[in-house]
Amino acid sequence: MRRIVLIIEYRGTAYVGWQVQPNGVSVQEVICGAIERLTGESVSLHASGRTDSGVHALAQVAHFDTGSRIPADKFAFALNTYLPADIRIKGSMELPAGGENGFHSRFSVKKKHYRYTVLNTLHASALTADTALHIHYPLSLERLNEAARLFLGTHDFGAFKAVNSTAASTVRTVYISEWKREGDTLVYDVAGNGFLYNMVRIMVGTMLRIGMGYDGVDIIEKALADPRRGNAGDTAPAHGLTLRRVEYLEFDTDDVLRSNRL
Repeated sequence: MRRIVLIIEYRGTAYVGWQVQPNGVSVQEVICGAIERLTGESVSLHASGRTDSGVHALAQVAHFDTGSRIPADKFAFALNTYLPADIRIKGSMELPAGGENGFHSRFSVKKKHYRYTVLNTLHASALTADTALHIHYPLSLERLNEAARLFLGTHDFGAFKAVNSTAASTVRTVYISEWKREGDTLVYDVAGNGFLYNMVRIMVGTMLRIGMGYDGVDIIEKALADPRRGNAGDTAPAHGLTLRRVEYLEFDTDDVLRSNRL
C-alpha cells in the first residue's frame, strides 16, 4: 500500500467541520467520496487535526493509504475533477508509511499555524461575511498585542479549551502570537505545537474583550495560572478562523503552495 498525502484548501461555510458527523456533510466525507470514485477504494482519511463547522483551511494536510498506481502528484488534479468548488486539493505526494519513520498527518506535525480575521469597521461587508468576524467597536492593536504576548511559551491552556474536550494533556507550546492591522482588518496569527478543541477561538474571544477595553490582560494571567474554563473569555465565532499552514520535518505546506504559482 502507498501513503498519499494531500494539501487541502476549503471554505468551511457549508460543512459541519472536517470530521464525519451524523448531522450534516463534512469535508472529510466529501473527499473520501471523491477518492472512492477515483480509485474504487473506500479509504480512511487522516488529517493534521479537526476543524469545526464554519472554519476554513488554506492548507489542511491529510493522508490515506491506497493500492492505486496513479502517480502521486496526479491525485490533486484527478480528485479536483470530483470535488465541489469550495474544496480544492492544492498538492499531493507520496511519503513512507509504517515503522518509526512513517509519515502520519496528525502525529508527525511539528507546528500548526492559524489566522483569525476581524473586520473592524462601522458596517459589515457582504464579501467577507463568511470569512471574517465583524466588530463595529474600536479595537486597540496595542492592547491586543499586549494580551497576545502572554500566550507565548509553554503553558497549561486548560482554561482555553471547550468543556467537552477530552485531551489527555492541556499543556501546549505557542511560538507565534501576534495581531496586525491590514487596512480595515485585524488579523491574529498564532502558531504552536498543537491546539486544544476551540483553543484559538477562546484565546481570540478573550483578547477581543481586552482590545475593546472591557477586561485587562490580568484575565489571561489568571487563566494561565488557574486553568479553569470559567477564568477565560468567550469563544469567538468559527467563521473568522483559518488553518493556514502546517509544518513537518518532511515538508512545509507553504513550500507546496508556492510551487503552485505559475
